[in-house]
Order: sequence, then C-alpha cells, then structure tokens
Amino acid sequence: MTTEHLLWIGGLEKAGNGELIPVENPATGEIVANCHSASKEDVVSAVELAHDTYKSGVWSRAPRHVRAEVLERAASLFETHLAALIDIEVTQTGRAVREMNAQVPSLVKWFRYYAALLRTEERSVLPTVGKLHNFLDRRPLGVVVQITPFNHPLLIAVKKLAPALAAGNSVLLKPSELTPITSLMLGKIMKEAGLPDGVLSVLPGYGATTGKALVEHPLVKKVDVTGGTAAGRAIGEIVGRNLAKYTAELGGKAPLVVFQDADLDAAVNGIAFGAFIASGQTCVAATRIIVHESIYSEVLQRLTTRATSIERRMGSPKNPECMMGPLISERQLKNVEELVDEACLYHERIVQAGGNRLEGRSELDDTDFSKGYYFPPTILAYNKPTDRSILNARIWREEAFGPVVVVVGFSTEQEAIELANDSEFGLGAAIWTRDLAQAFRVSEQIDAGIVWVNTHHRNDPSSPWGGAKSSSGVGSENGIDAYHAYTTTKSTIINYASAEEMAAEDWFKEGAGTVRYG
Repeated sequence: MTTEHLLWIGGLEKAGNGELIPVENPATGEIVANCHSASKEDVVSAVELAHDTYKSGVWSRAPRHVRAEVLERAASLFETHLAALIDIEVTQTGRAVREMNAQVPSLVKWFRYYAALLRTEERSVLPTVGKLHNFLDRRPLGVVVQITPFNHPLLIAVKKLAPALAAGNSVLLKPSELTPITSLMLGKIMKEAGLPDGVLSVLPGYGATTGKALVEHPLVKKVDVTGGTAAGRAIGEIVGRNLAKYTAELGGKAPLVVFQDADLDAAVNGIAFGAFIASGQTCVAATRIIVHESIYSEVLQRLTTRATSIERRMGSPKNPECMMGPLISERQLKNVEELVDEACLYHERIVQAGGNRLEGRSELDDTDFSKGYYFPPTILAYNKPTDRSILNARIWREEAFGPVVVVVGFSTEQEAIELANDSEFGLGAAIWTRDLAQAFRVSEQIDAGIVWVNTHHRNDPSSPWGGAKSSSGVGSENGIDAYHAYTTTKSTIINYASAEEMAAEDWFKEGAGTVRYG
C-alpha cells in the first residue's frame, strides 16, 4: 500500500507545490510512498515563518531549562515511537533491521546530551583591565538550514537538530528525497514534546529546487549539510556569497591499518564492520585496508571467509537474520559496479570475494535479489602483498559508497602512514595494534579528523565528528563545538567604577592631562 506524506511547516502538515517524490523500497524496487516536495514559494514562506518565530522569542529567548525540558521530552517520546521509526527506516533505506534495532534507539543520547549541556554550561568572565565586568554569552544565530543524506536519515537529522534547537535557533530540515519519511515523523515528535510551532519545519524536495532555494535565502544564517564533496562545494559557494556560517560533513575514503601484532580475530571483525555496515554506505566506511606483509595472507583469507559468510546471509532487510541489505538505488548500484568493473578491467585476478550484482535468490529467505539493488561484500586484492598496482585504480581514490574494499600490503610503519594519507579525503581512519606507543605515534601522523584504535565507527554525542581535509568538509558535528557553531558570541562589558572615577575619564576634558586608551 502506497502512502502519501505532506510537508511539515509551522507545526502542521501542508501540501507542497513542488514535484511529487516517489519513495522506493530499495530491497524490492516498489514505490512505497509518495511525498510532497517544497517549491521555491513554499521555501520562501517557510523561511519567513521560521524568521518570524525566531524574532518572537518564543524559543530563541526561552529560558535554558525550558529548552532542556523539551529536548528531554523529545528523547522520551522518541523511545515510544521506536517500533514505527525503525520499520519505516528499514523500508526506505534498505538497511538491515538488526542495524536499525541497534542504531535508532541510541539517538536519544543526542537529545539528552544537549539538554544536559544547557543545564550545565558555564559562562566566561574575562580578566578585563580596570573596573569592568566582562562576561560572554551564547546567542542563537536565527534561521538555520540542515540538509541530510539518505544513508542515516534519522541519525544525522538528530545529530544536527539537537544542538541547533538547544542553542535556540529556528530550523528548516531538508531530508534526502530518497528517504524523507522518518524526518517528517520527527517533526511531529518534536511538536508533541512541546517545541513551539514554527521552530522546526521539514521540507522534502530535490536538491536543485528545494535545496537551492533554502541555502540561497538571505535570511538563512547557517547551513549544515552532510553529503558528497561536489555538492558540498557547490552549496558552500552559495552560502559564502551570503556570508552565512557553514558546516559540511562530506566525503571519505577511510584507511584501516593492521599492524603485525594486532589481534587478528578482532581486526578482521573490525574490518568487516567498518566496511560492510550499512552496505558500505557510510562516510567513514573502511575502504582502504592496509595490512603488514607478514600477516597479509592470513588477514586476506579470513576477510574473504567473512565476506562470503555475509553474502550467504543477505536477504530481506526486515529479516532479523539478514546481515546486509541492498544499496539505496539503481544509480548508486551502477556507480559501485562501474568502479569495480574498471578495477577488474585493468587489474586481473583481484576479486577475492563478491564483485558482481546479486541477481538470484537469497539462501537465507528466498528474497529475489533481481528486484532490488543488492551488491555483495567485495574484496579487491592481489595475492602478493608487494603488488600495489591497484593503487592506480579509481576505486583506491574515489568514494564508491558501497561494500567494496581494496587490500594492500606494507612493510614499514612509515609506508603504512603514507598509504593511509594517500587520499584527498580525511574524515575517518582506524589502526589495529597492541603496541600502545605505536598507536599514539601513528594516530598523530594520519591526516583524519577521527582516528579509531582497535575499533571503528564509534559515535558519541560528546565526540567531535569532522574532517581534516577540505574534501571531507569543514567544521564538525557533535560535542560542545557543534553547539557553539549554532551560536554567536556576545560580549557584555559593564563599568562598575564610581561616579568620581568615571568623571576622571573625561577624554575631551580641558587641559593636557593624561588619558587612558583601551
């Protein structure tokens, strides 16, 4: 049964005047919903409403404890809606239900973290010279736009919303046109939690129309986007012309380095998780696996066995035993196929596992793979660790956003670092070693905003999440930094000198006496 979803504006569902968006189940190819999209006129109305709401002070000047209480209620309500949120998230993304059962319940941590921050944040008093009391405060920016991707619709929406709302801003959220439904559900949850109407609007739509109209509006004071590098740069140009603030979490091509003393069972488990969770559709997916020559063959063999095991247990994402679901769309599937095919064309005998679209039926539950966009865990590697000609392939450098890894060998620590940094991206990276000194030494030299040691893809609301190279974006999510990025600093200086002392500070008094400066 196909459902219809309207825009969420001013605390109400409203029909959009843009093109109707078909929402597809990537596991079956079926259209499961039609979603209204926001036209340019819809965007203008929503931005003006958000601005008026901000100026009214109903949220922007609400006491901190009031905003904290709303975020806390949102967390509790989110938990009551988990079953419905997880079901829709699985349907629209194709992500395995076992992944969503683990991920979605954890999102309440972001609401509660920023609620706690509101209750505990301290204000600075500066050591200004003289009888002056100089204190700082954080004020909201105003209207902010958030653009979220298809791979983690709820996770990334919550990561962005929680600090923006905590700071007192009015938010316009544009989810991916591929996965808009749970973001619309989130709007209703926030209203139920007590968020005033007009503070949050959810505007599904296509990037070229809805997205463009949002980011170029002069009343927008900040844009926060998660997406591809090319789109991030294009949006950044528009935002820069308006001199608005900008945060962008963009592409990644994460290296994962396995040193010779690593716990191999744990390392192979870590590679599989880092590479194949979400069918490889994450910005920090472990895609470049760099293994010491002495353990290369064993790691490759174990990883191949693990990939084959995952493929055998692929099926319907709603099956609790399914290990991995499909890619999000036909377009994404073709992109992955193109990169793998190009690597195989110029580099013979490199496919150790996977390599081709799945088209038969699932061993697990008889799912017809040909109806969806299924691609198996794929390992590209030569049998000899010294053969690194695959470094010339596009798959080594370009973000595939699929379950594909390239495995290469190294002989020295310096060589491992150079291979890890051989990328225009610098978002996430991982190191596997039992040598603590080596872990500190190597992590300092890897050019990435996040480095995990003996783990991968750990995400916590307190831990900053952002890139170290421009192709991976600017700014960061999570933590106090994200909250501060949604504010502007206001410095207030109060002169508490006596009347006599103030009289002595007459700058233009008669005579040639000394005067102060600063």
